Order: sequence, then structure tokens, then C-alpha cells
Amino acid sequence: MDPTLELAQQLIRLPSVTPEDAGCQPLLAKRLAPWGFEAEPLIFGAVHNLWLRRGTRAPLVVFAGHTDVVPPGPDSGWQSPPFQPEIRNGLLYGRGAADMKSSLAAFVTAIEAFLAGHPDAPGSIAVLLTSDEEGPAIDGTAKVVAWLKHHGQRPDYCIVGEPTSVQQLGDTLKNGRRGSLSGILTVRGLQGHVAYPHLARNPIHLAAPALAELASVVWDEPNDDFPATTFQISNLQSGTGAGNVVPGELTAWFNFRFSTASTETSLRARTEALLNRHGLDFDLRWELGARPFLTPQGPLVNATRAAITQVTGLSPAVSTTGGTSDGRFLIDICPQVVELGPCNATIHQRNECVAVADLAQLSSIYCNLLERLLSSGGIS
Repeated sequence: MDPTLELAQQLIRLPSVTPEDAGCQPLLAKRLAPWGFEAEPLIFGAVHNLWLRRGTRAPLVVFAGHTDVVPPGPDSGWQSPPFQPEIRNGLLYGRGAADMKSSLAAFVTAIEAFLAGHPDAPGSIAVLLTSDEEGPAIDGTAKVVAWLKHHGQRPDYCIVGEPTSVQQLGDTLKNGRRGSLSGILTVRGLQGHVAYPHLARNPIHLAAPALAELASVVWDEPNDDFPATTFQISNLQSGTGAGNVVPGELTAWFNFRFSTASTETSLRARTEALLNRHGLDFDLRWELGARPFLTPQGPLVNATRAAITQVTGLSPAVSTTGGTSDGRFLIDICPQVVELGPCNATIHQRNECVAVADLAQLSSIYCNLLERLLSSGGIS
């Protein structure tokens, strides 16, 4: 059996529903120990993190990923038990198959293959693992980054194993992500009887024009690296449950996915100015989920593209689309971060799967990337 497939199956069998690790990190630490990797378990709250490093010299190449998975839901929706890996029609099924236990397996087998051929390669290799990526992401990579800062360990290159491919393995890599800014807006009115609207103030009527304008604002323009900032209302609540009562307040949940063309400060200011212009009596609570980040096209992006092309023959797209990832924390200590992993069509779905043939290829891409970053001739 292909070693990457075998290791991916071992990982899928471990029910590591966030924030549980379920033994994934000890398994990978044991696998890499014979290759000289020293393990530093980092436990914060209920979250297990692991820093594995071999070598002390620069450059330091880090593979980063998460061992936790989202809940599988009822088994009745799965064609086979979610934590019992099964191969059908050339696909490996199981929770985490695509997001992201196949990437973790490919990290390990790529490192093994690289070190077998380059035992004296310059530089260092590390693996950063967390069991808190699918959850709140408070005690995971963010805390490990703080720990690395404190101990003076700063990677030169970081590869995150998120499932970035769309139609086929290697067709897309991420060199950044948009920021995420959420708001909970409460608009106050005055409750009353629907037959006497002059004695009430309907917050639905008051808020509707402002919400419509927010949805139509052009917040910024797309650029070479990012699409334009988007605004979406995700939840809207009002009413008492009775058909003859004007409600007293309305609550709207919304989210910005924003590029480097906007900032948290500018989006907040423009939103609040618009609401004030509409004369609303409101409260607004903000939460910054992530700031946008970008790795300009340069050594790591170029090496990753070349590795993909050599293994698959594809010329990958370089993208910043999609949701947030732990790359937003890693960019704080690493100047160059890319994300590359298997196809993402089934992530977080029942019957999550990945093509068996992609596992060996993904390992080869990671190994080729190590050769480009750590070969005696440097990046090629």
C-alpha cells in the first residue's frame, strides 16, 4: 500500500472531532522521531498542539496543519462510518479525508522521502499541528505562534495543508486570504399594536432602507491579488411571534470579507456613518475574525508553482479566495506562507472523500518543494 494512503487511513480512524486530537499528534510524532524530529507538546486549555522540529539552521521550512475535524453528523447520512476509512471507486472516504488528514499524511511521507535522499540537507524542517482549527481557533495556532515568538523561532517558509484544489490536485494554491469582520446590529423601535402604527416605531421598517444600502455599497475595487470586499447579512431576527404586534427591536448579523484595499477601521467607520445617516437608534457589536494577508509572488510561491508543475503538469492558479485559515496567524512570524492541499469539493460534507491517486502525488509535490527550498543550490 502507498505509505501516504496507509497513514491517512490511520489518521481517519482516530475520531478527532474539534478540539479533540484523539492521538493523531502522538502518532505523527512517533513516525518522525527516527528522522531526528524533537517533539514539543503545547497544551492550552483543552487544545493539544505539537511543534516538531529537526535541525537548528536556517532556512526553516514549516508544514502546518490541523488534526481536528468537524463533527460528522448522524452516521445515517454516510455510506460508510465516518471514522472507518473505506476506498470505493478510487476514492478514500472518511471524515477528514480532504480536510485535512491526507495533507498531514503527505507532509510526513514527503519529509521521509526528502530526508532519505538528502540526509545532510542544509536548513531545518518543522511540523506545526493543532487540534483547534475547526473550532474557536483561540488556543491553537495563535497560541503556538506566540510561543514560537517567545522562543525566538521564526520560520522562513510555511506551507499550510488546507484543501485548496478545485477540479484536480494542484490546480489552485493560496498565497493569502481575505479578512473577516462580523457585526451584530440591534435597531431599537417601539413596540405597539399593528392597528395603531402612529403609536409605535417599527424597527423593521426603520432598518430596511439602511440594510438595503449596506448591501449595495461598493466597498472597494478588486485588484490583482484580491476580489472586491463583500458584505453579507447572515441572520435577521425581529417580532414577538404574534401577527398583531409591531416589534420593539430588530437584530441583524452580518459579515465583511475584505481585502487589503480596506481596513477594519474604515469598514466600521463607513458602516456606522451610514446607520447614523439613516437616523437609527442602534447598538453595534464588532468582532474581527481575521485580517487579510498576502504573500507576494516570490521565492515560495514560485517554488510551489514549479513543484506542482513538475509533478502534475498543471500551471496552478494563485488565489486568495475562500474562508479564513490558520495562515492568518502564521504570517505574523513567517514572511512567506502558502496553502496547498487536495480537492475541497467534499470538505465538511457527509461522505467526505479524496482521490486515492492524489495522495502519492501530493506527497511528491511537498517533497519536490522541500528539494527546491532546502537543496544545496537553494531555491530553483
